[in-house]
Amino acid sequence: MAIVWIFPEFIQLLDDDIVSLTTLTLIVNPNCRDLSVNVEISQVTLSLYLMTQCQLKLRHSVTSLAQTLDYIKVAQRIHPADRTLDHLTLKLTKRLAVQYIDYLT
Repeated sequence: MAIVWIFPEFIQLLDDDIVSLTTLTLIVNPNCRDLSVNVEISQVTLSLYLMTQCQLKLRHSVTSLAQTLDYIKVAQRIHPADRTLDHLTLKLTKRLAVQYIDYLT
């Protein structure tokens, strides 16, 4: 699975939600606090988050968001439990999509 490294130098370029989740990951997961280990997120997770953000901003249909929720469920199953940032990001993405669907219906 392809990963994206979250280097401290690039934090200012990231979305506020991803920065908050990265910080939360550092607080929750002591293994990430080691200076030799950088926080990482899978490309699948980051793509799902960005895709959902685009769908929300472009006001996609409920059907489109429902399909994305199915992708999120699959992604949640394939990530091991120790992938804290991935799981937090997927939960946030799911919550954003569900809130928008509830707003539309």
